Amino acid sequence: MHTSLLSASLVALALAAPFAQAHEAGDILIRAGAITTRPNVDSSSVKVDQGPLSGADLGGKATISNDTQLGLNFAYMVTNHLGIELLAATPFEHDVKIKGTALSAANGNLGSFKQLPPTLSLVYYPLDSSSAFQPYVGAGVNYTWMFDENVSSDAEANGFSHFRAKNSWGMAWQVGADYMLTDRLMLNAQMRYIDIDTRATVENDAVAPGTRARVNVDADPFIYMVGLGYKF
Repeated sequence: MHTSLLSASLVALALAAPFAQAHEAGDILIRAGAITTRPNVDSSSVKVDQGPLSGADLGGKATISNDTQLGLNFAYMVTNHLGIELLAATPFEHDVKIKGTALSAANGNLGSFKQLPPTLSLVYYPLDSSSAFQPYVGAGVNYTWMFDENVSSDAEANGFSHFRAKNSWGMAWQVGADYMLTDRLMLNAQMRYIDIDTRATVENDAVAPGTRARVNVDADPFIYMVGLGYKF
């Protein structure tokens, strides 16, 4: 009887262990995993804003490719239910394509750029800290740094040069969940929507000396991440 009681107690402890002290005030959480950004692009038409053709509307639209990198989260629990979180990642790289313009040479793969999207958020965990499952919602501010812009070889052959993309400030929203595997180790999944607005410009002296075209782009990506986390 004592053996049966001891066995039952051990089983109960094993089942309860992951539920103990999931997230509490003062905890530091570090998460890492695969992060994918999928731009939800809405762009203006391509317009000439400098040179002899200034004011011309070439029509067309811009598109931006997806990319997957290593994502990192750093969070500090201010209370048992509120945390401050920083999103980081290795640089994303995106191809930019233009299609449907009146200038045939402008259609196709314009170039590429890299970006880093550091995002600082306030995150709310509604469940009690004893729960192994910890869903959360959050909102914050994002700064997207665009860099290493390059025109493609095809665009360069058609006279394009000096491709640039403007950095962006915007709001960010997220939902996610942790599941505690142990008192320290967790599974994590999250999704974000970030307001990213940029202006891309490119020059082309082959069309006319001093010609520069621009396109305004609401990138507004959905960002998905799955990975593991550790609590300190």
